[in-house]
Amino acid sequence: MKTLLAFFLTFIFTTSLYAIPEYIPQDSFDCHPRTGIGNTIEKLKAGKKVTVAYFGGSITAQNGWRPKTSAFLTEQFPNAEINEIHAAIGGTGSDLGVFRLGYDVLRHDPDLVFVEFATNDGGNHPVNIWKQMEGIVRQIWKKDSKTDIIFVYTVTTATVGDYQRGKLARAAGAMEMLADFYGIPTINFGKRVAEMVDEGKLIMKADSAPEGKILFAKDGVHPLDAGHELYLADIKAGYAKMKDLPSVDHAGLLEKVFIAGNYENAKMISITPDMLQGEWTLLKEGEKNFHFTNRTGEMWCSGNPGSKLTFKFRGTMAKLYDVLGPDAAQVWITVDGKKNQKPSARFDSYCSWYRLATLWCFSNEKDPETTHTVTVEIDSTQPDRTAVKEFKPGDPKYDGTNWWVGKIMLLGDLVD
Repeated sequence: MKTLLAFFLTFIFTTSLYAIPEYIPQDSFDCHPRTGIGNTIEKLKAGKKVTVAYFGGSITAQNGWRPKTSAFLTEQFPNAEINEIHAAIGGTGSDLGVFRLGYDVLRHDPDLVFVEFATNDGGNHPVNIWKQMEGIVRQIWKKDSKTDIIFVYTVTTATVGDYQRGKLARAAGAMEMLADFYGIPTINFGKRVAEMVDEGKLIMKADSAPEGKILFAKDGVHPLDAGHELYLADIKAGYAKMKDLPSVDHAGLLEKVFIAGNYENAKMISITPDMLQGEWTLLKEGEKNFHFTNRTGEMWCSGNPGSKLTFKFRGTMAKLYDVLGPDAAQVWITVDGKKNQKPSARFDSYCSWYRLATLWCFSNEKDPETTHTVTVEIDSTQPDRTAVKEFKPGDPKYDGTNWWVGKIMLLGDLVD
């Protein structure tokens, strides 16, 4: 009770002055049902079509707790149609999630959204987590205030010690404070796993486990099937606590904010031909990296140094949803006529393959009303490729100044 009272007193005081809550470590638990998922349960019981979105990182992208949860719901409600939305991207957290939510999740009109970013947000400051996660919550409920949300907290070798000490890992703890403010149900996968480690029944990380013991993950992060079964057990236990709770309209919860400056207005905007200078092509099916359009909607590409993307916006942040890869370029970013001191490489030590990434262009949360002009230009010099172990000079795989860019991500609005 003292901890809860301290949190509310701290929250009231800090929000009244600075609108910045103070992080308070949170106790571990199995499930906090709060307002539940009554809207979803009501539709399931009626045998209707229910769309469930799984929004997270690589742990959710695995063939694990996500499809197992969909199968469990189908078993419980065989007359309902479960439409699963796979909205997970490996290696990404709520910082990208808050921008891609509209395209990857909300356009599918979900009834229930599982949000799993606690692991990938592990190095993020609580203030940033609150702004991003609150942006996700408020975007969901502004779209449809009867959409149910569940936060789930995964566990790794880096965080299992927190759960063994009876606490949530910091990122999960920050999310828990936000969930409590909005009445969002939460399911903690860490408590059961930590207890089994303490009991000597489970090994978090190894190539193999002795007979009679469960090996959670070979890398300590991505569960093997036995680990995902433990996650499913927590889903089932959480469902048992929530299945009889009534439906709720969450609209009233949007009247107050947890933290000022949250990212509820984050958005992704399409790139149009008038923004482009030089030689550009809009990727077509069958072309390299076209498959990323399932996340970006479309993808522009240029391999010509000097090709530019220019746009104007009014707001506090601008980023680009682009691709890192073996033959990718480095680019120069110029904002309001001021060119960065060095180019930004769209290449790193993992670039023996291609993956979606975020290119930061501008951030200034103190000046939301100023209009800014952003130009990104392909450099004629290739980035240093030696960071990749398999790189060999002259290898055509690593030769190129190509840039693939999909969307503009803004906290603000585009200016014509």
